[in-house]
Amino acid sequence: MTLNEIKAPVDDHMKAFETRFKEGMKSEVPLLDKITRYIVKRKGKQIRPLFVFFSAGTFGEIDERTYRAATLIELLHTATLIHDDVVDDSNERRGFFSLNALWKNKISVLVGDYLLSRGLLLSLDDDDFDLLRIVANSVKEMSEGELMQIEKARSLDVEEDIYFEIIRKKTASLIASCMACGAASLRAAPEEVERMHKIGETAGVAFQIKDDILDFEAGKSKGKPTGADIKDQKMTLPLIYLMKTASYKDRRHIINTIKNHSQDPERVAELIDMVHEQGGIKYAREYMNIYRDRAIELLKQLPDVPHRHSLELLINFTVNREL
Repeated sequence: MTLNEIKAPVDDHMKAFETRFKEGMKSEVPLLDKITRYIVKRKGKQIRPLFVFFSAGTFGEIDERTYRAATLIELLHTATLIHDDVVDDSNERRGFFSLNALWKNKISVLVGDYLLSRGLLLSLDDDDFDLLRIVANSVKEMSEGELMQIEKARSLDVEEDIYFEIIRKKTASLIASCMACGAASLRAAPEEVERMHKIGETAGVAFQIKDDILDFEAGKSKGKPTGADIKDQKMTLPLIYLMKTASYKDRRHIINTIKNHSQDPERVAELIDMVHEQGGIKYAREYMNIYRDRAIELLKQLPDVPHRHSLELLINFTVNREL
């Protein structure tokens, strides 16, 4: 099933959300308006607002607080993508030039800060303190995850439990916030909000493992060529498995490639081949499916309503996507 088909039940809500999102980025500073228009034109799949709407719809009728929750999440997500591009010194995002490629790092960081502040003000203006608490915690977790990843990249000493902790913080925490904010926007009971947070976190781990797999097999897509994680010296699950199963000699060769030859296309291609040959992709896919199935099993404990089924479809889409 395509994303457009999955999105159909909330299509009108998504269109209304897009209008609010554009409004949320407006500024009286001409340069900011020019940049935010560029951001809107190159928007991605908007999977995270979908998680918010389907989560909310599981508990009742989507309302203005749900729109604010989705806008808050998307402002946060956009800000973190801009900051990520600066941290990673990336010149492309989703097949377009990144902000730092066009306007340099200083302006990019300030634009990211501006979007974060707009999200904070949106919450404070309407006394959405519960939503702000959920999202602020996600920002904290994402920052910790990024710093953990940078720290571990220096030594390449990443065990599986550390890897899962990094992706739980770095990626899964935002999906968890989407689900929790959706439920909280309709004043769901605290235990239901916590349940949705756990489902989102579990689905988010599967989402990130899929992203790691794509880096080894998808080719150039959305501005991210195959092997980008190796070039950035990021230890992802397929590579961790290769290191764990390799001989002492091969392990030294792998470490040497990552530390000293990560910008050499031939050495990177060789490493990608090794991951495939030694079963690293198969191993990562098995873990991805475990987390996906766990998230869907938790979902099935919720009321049997159409939006709950849409959430199942969306989770399956995230692990079946090719880009």
